[in-house]
Amino acid sequence: MKSDPVSKPKAVPAVHLQTIGPEEAGQRLDNYLLRWAKGVPKSHVYRIIRSGEVRVNKKRAEPTTRLIEGDVVRVPPVRIAEPAQMAAVSTAQTKSRAQGYSDKMPILFEDEALLIVDKPAGLAVHGGSGIALGVIETLRITRPELKFLELVHRLDRDTSGVLLLAKKRSALVEMHRQIREGHTDKRYYLLAHGEIAQGAQVMQLKFPLHKYLLANGERRVRVDPDGLPSHTALRVTKTFQREEVAITLAEAQLKTGRTHQIRVHLQKLGHAILGDDKYGFEDQDKQIKSKRLYLHAHLAGFTHPRTGEKMRIESPLPAEFSAMMNAFEQLPKTIYENE
Repeated sequence: MKSDPVSKPKAVPAVHLQTIGPEEAGQRLDNYLLRWAKGVPKSHVYRIIRSGEVRVNKKRAEPTTRLIEGDVVRVPPVRIAEPAQMAAVSTAQTKSRAQGYSDKMPILFEDEALLIVDKPAGLAVHGGSGIALGVIETLRITRPELKFLELVHRLDRDTSGVLLLAKKRSALVEMHRQIREGHTDKRYYLLAHGEIAQGAQVMQLKFPLHKYLLANGERRVRVDPDGLPSHTALRVTKTFQREEVAITLAEAQLKTGRTHQIRVHLQKLGHAILGDDKYGFEDQDKQIKSKRLYLHAHLAGFTHPRTGEKMRIESPLPAEFSAMMNAFEQLPKTIYENE
């Protein structure tokens, strides 16, 4: 009789000691662990931090602790998901879908520190809430040689245009500093319902914004006196008319970066953005057959995090904008246009 083959013992999870290098330095402990322990539930990661099982330099640490180069992080035994258990990023189907997304996402600029892409409307910047692939997952699959890649900022799923990603931890930290201190220039083109008559100057929209959740858990923002301060500079470019319907092409410059800021400011102004399914005018969108959210991040200005060079990255106006404007007749120049 053949003897039963000796089964191999299962590997027992071991304590891990991780030394923080220059690319990991500057990030929060919880974010570091969530990236390192892919496949481990987020709730478990926070539990082992708060229980003291995770140590930084042999001391207890908070989830918000900032790691510095040379720190030694002790991680208790955890079972990290095997590749087959991971979200299907390794499957041929997912790779094919990621390549398809990547092909529709032109690279506007790339060097050793930054990757800047032209994000199409309809593609989320990251997965989650039923979305398997966003920009970040797509690029990590199609560019596996990039050992570090993180979003510098975000765009709404239905907003298109310039999106910055960092290829170095140091670049990410520096870009976040510039954003935090107001040293970046982010401008958007939008098509709004109605004719916006702004006068001779740029309109300064400073409606305070408050985030809240609907009963189904979906995030929304409203103007509220007790909300956070926000500031959008709005410049009308052109207006168009077709029978009794008017639309306006305008440029919005972000002075602050609140969630859904431009969309809610335009709604409050009474000129919601075309195709806005959260803050827009549904009946009017149906009337003019809006095909998307007509909001496009067309310009990003910043200082290069390594060279110190002044950068100005631009994305052309999408074809959908031109098609919509061509369906109307441009009105002649008036005082509300700011030359």
